[in-house]
Formats: sequence, structure tokens, C-alpha cells
Amino acid sequence: MAVDRRYSERESESDRRRATVGRRRGEQMFHRLVDLGIALSAERNHEKLMELILLEAKEIYDADGGTLYLVTDDEQGLSFQIMRNDTLDIAMGGTTGKAIPFPPVPLFRDGAPNMNNVASAVYHNRKPSNIADAYEEEAYDFSGTKKFDESTGYRSKSFLTVPMINTEDEVIGVLQLINARGEGGETVPFQPALQPMIEALTSQAAVALENQLLIQQQRKLWDSLIEMIAASIDDKSPYTGGHCQRVPVITKLLTKAACESREGIFEAFDLTEDEWYELHVAAWLHDCGKVTTPEYVVDKACKLETIYNRIHEVRTRFEVLRRDAEIACLKAKLAGEDAAAADAAFESEIRRLDEEFEFVATANVGGEFMDDADIERLEKIAAQTWTRHYDKTLGLSPVEAMRAKANPPPPAPVEEPLLGDLPEHQVDGYNRGELYNLGIRRGTLTAEERETINDHIVVTLKMLESLPFPRKMRRVPEYAGGHHEKMDGTGYPRGLKKDDMSIPARIMAIADIFEALTAADRPYKKAKTVSESLKIMSFMVKDAHIDADLFALFLKSGVWKDYAEQYLEPFQIDEVRIEDFLPAPEMLTKQAS
Repeated sequence: MAVDRRYSERESESDRRRATVGRRRGEQMFHRLVDLGIALSAERNHEKLMELILLEAKEIYDADGGTLYLVTDDEQGLSFQIMRNDTLDIAMGGTTGKAIPFPPVPLFRDGAPNMNNVASAVYHNRKPSNIADAYEEEAYDFSGTKKFDESTGYRSKSFLTVPMINTEDEVIGVLQLINARGEGGETVPFQPALQPMIEALTSQAAVALENQLLIQQQRKLWDSLIEMIAASIDDKSPYTGGHCQRVPVITKLLTKAACESREGIFEAFDLTEDEWYELHVAAWLHDCGKVTTPEYVVDKACKLETIYNRIHEVRTRFEVLRRDAEIACLKAKLAGEDAAAADAAFESEIRRLDEEFEFVATANVGGEFMDDADIERLEKIAAQTWTRHYDKTLGLSPVEAMRAKANPPPPAPVEEPLLGDLPEHQVDGYNRGELYNLGIRRGTLTAEERETINDHIVVTLKMLESLPFPRKMRRVPEYAGGHHEKMDGTGYPRGLKKDDMSIPARIMAIADIFEALTAADRPYKKAKTVSESLKIMSFMVKDAHIDADLFALFLKSGVWKDYAEQYLEPFQIDEVRIEDFLPAPEMLTKQAS
């Protein structure tokens, strides 16, 4: 009896120790699961997150291998994301940079769920599968696994396959472990006691992956939206070409050079991943305000252009005056006047009209500066009259009819100036008067049209500042809205100086200018060569319009060359000696020693 009692006491003590060990192991597993949950929620890199999920699952069971699948976008397959096998030294997918060559596992065959493959079956059944030996399993087709084993000498035996179900109760992936290892390294079945731990892990992993996928999808949607806005602005007018899409390229090239440089003002300059994305968004949206700029202002290639070139109306009036001169000549002859004198007067009149129309037509192109004498001649030509015989209020659109009602034109017949600044030419804050527009001294834009063009950056700022950017993107308006500022404070819209602007904002100014100078898809100008563009920009540095330090980096780093070789026409890439354009040393920022 005493022996039995002592044996029973020893057995009870052993049970207590095993229970204590079990509790401690359970507590360790619990704490590990908590720590893993924290790690999963903290990991922002999608590839690292998937690796963490698979590697932690492998470690829990000391599994020799494993695969993580995600459901494809079309929900027709399970794509391989991460593959690991210790014995075969296989590490593919994720951060390894090695692509997994296998096609997705089909979830359906002939329209029916694919229940032959264990991973596909787990997806459809939404329940784990624990297989002790794949070679003895009859419920699933492991012929592919056996062929793999034959070619590698490996022996795939135990399989644990678990669905990953998100908060929407959707299966978003499958986790599969292969060949659990015993204490001696031998392959053993996956212990059912540890399976709840794996299921808890996959549940946490599914939530973490879902959150990350949602973030990725939202970013992808946002990127597509901003690129769509940029493309629509470029497509809106041939006069902007691919500007909105090319400025980000130059911006990123120059920013990368600034991050890599350790000289001067760039010694401590660098960007985090979030800051790079912030700059990416700003670069793509730097001209978003142009969506409100009227096409005829952006596309105004000649002075009389609105929706169409009104020189054709003016030409018709000259035709009327010529016809009137011819009629006057014929009437003089019919009245018995000297025919030769009548013909001479007619020839003299049409020569004058031809010369005056040629002058007006040339002025309309806006290719040359108009001085005071040109303006005086234009006003003299405009003062001539022609007779209108038809009612101006007929055939108008509803908006035009409202304007005509507010300022009724005189009834026909009536004499009107050959080139008029009439009430109907005042439209929505723009003076479309013919004489007013033809009198533009340089270029084709009136003062109010120039203001509208410049106002796009004000609209850009207004649009961007109205968006609820998260804290990590709060500088998007600053970066996007500063590319027309100048280092001496004479730029617009805010008149900022160099010290008021961040390095990325100053970078965008250089990117905007170089793209505009070298653009070969603008119908209103000839594309400049690289050397011509750099020469102009070197003058802008001397005038304190663009940043000298950044322009020096732009030249020395070869950013101009990298961009030119990828985006410019061959005839634009000429010989460049950067020494001819580098800012003088005294123009560069002095660093404190």
C-alpha cells in the first residue's frame, strides 16, 4: 500500500509538472501570437508581411517547407506568392526577387469547383486540411507533387493547408505547410494540438493582408486618378502635350541625384518612402488647375482666335470693301466718268486694301513686336467702315441672345468699323474686341488671358489645399504650387523667395522649365536643343529665377542627359559642355564650416 501510494504521488507530481509545462508552453504560444499580431499590424511592406506569415507558421511546426497563395484578381486561381523549402534550399517570391515560375492553381475546372487540388479544395471548403502522408491520400490529386519529388529526390509527406479568411468572411488566400519535423529532424504528421495556433495565425494574417491590400488598392486607385487627371489635361490641348506626364520624370531624376549627393546643401538631404510618394503625387498634380483654363486661351495661337480664328471674318470685310470699290468704279464708268481714271482709282484702292489686310493678318500671328507706329496704323485701318445689312440678333445661341438683349446692336443697315471693339466682344470677363486683340504688342495673349494662364497655379493650390491630405502628404500643395516661383521673389502666385521654398519645390521649378523648353509636341513652337535649353536656363540662374545649386547638380549629375536620351528627338541631343553653363562659384550657397 505504501509503495502504491508513493507511486501514485510520483505519478501525480509528474502530471502536475506536465500540466505546468503545458501551461507555460501555452502561455508562450499565447504571448508569441500576441507579439506576432503586433508585428503583422506594424509591417507595411507587402512582400515582407507575406514572408513573415509563412516563416512564423513554419517555425511553429518546424516545417521543412511552405507556400503562401493569394486569390487572383479575377478570383479564378490561387497565385504563388511565397515559396520556401529548407532541404532543397528554395526561396522564391517576396523579398528574394526571384519570381515563382508556376502558374496559379485553378479554382475551377469546366465551371465547377476544383476539388482535386488540396489548396483549391481548402479554398472552397473554407476548412483546414491536415494530411499525414500525401502518397497515401486518395481524396486529392498529388500526381504533380510526386513528379516534383521524382525530379528532385525529395519526399513530400505531411501537409497542413489552412484558408485565410478576412473580416468580410471571404477567403483571400491559402497557407500550406509541408513536412513537419520531429525532434530528430524526421518528417512527422502535423500535430492537431498546434493546429489552432496556425488557424489563429492565418486569421490574424488575413486581416493584416486585407488591410494592406485595401491600402494598396486605394493607392492604386488614387494613382490612377491623378494620372488620369494629368493625362486629360495633356489631351485637352496639343499645346500642353505630355507635359504633366514628363515633369514627374525630371523631378524624380533630379531628386534622386540630390539624395545621392553629399555636397553643399544636399549633404543632409534625403527622402523617406512616404516623402517620395508625397513628391510623386505633387509632380503629377502640379498643373491640375489647368482643367479650368478655357481651351481657346491655352490654344490661342493667334490674336483673333477664340473657338476659331476670326481673321476669316476680317478677311470677308476686306472682301466687302474691295467689292464696294469695284462697284464704285463701275458706277463711275456708267455715269460717264473717265474710265481710265476710274480704273486707276480702283487699282489704287485694292492695292491699299491688300497691303492693309496683309498688315492685319501679319499682326494677327503675333510673331513680331508691335511698336507705337504699328498700333497707330492698326487704329487707322480699324477706323474704316463697312455697311452691315443683316440683323445681328438672328441665328444666335441662347447665351448670345441674352447678351444681345442686354446690349442690343443697332438695326441694319448700319455702318460698322472694319475692326471693332463692340459690346458683344465683352464676354465672361474677356475683351474679345478685334482692335484690342490685334493691338497686343508681343505674343497672342491679352493681359486678362495671360492672367488666366497664370491663374492655373492659383487654381492648382486652391484645389489641392481643399483636399484632406493625410499628415504624411501635407506638403503636396507646397511642392505642386511652387513651380512658377522665382528665387528672387518675382514669381507667382505667392512671390516666394528661395529661403521660403523647400528643395523639392525648387526642383519642380527646374523640371517644369526644362520640359517646356525641350518639348517637341507643341504646335506653337519649335523644340529647342539641349544646349539651347541649358543656355536659357543658365541665364535664368544669373537672373535669380531658378536655384543655382540645383541647376549645378542638374548639369553635373547628368539628369539632363538621362532625360534627353529617353524622351527627346535625336536632332535635339546636340553636343553639350556643361562647363559653359555651370553657375559661378559665388552664386552657390555657402555652407557653414
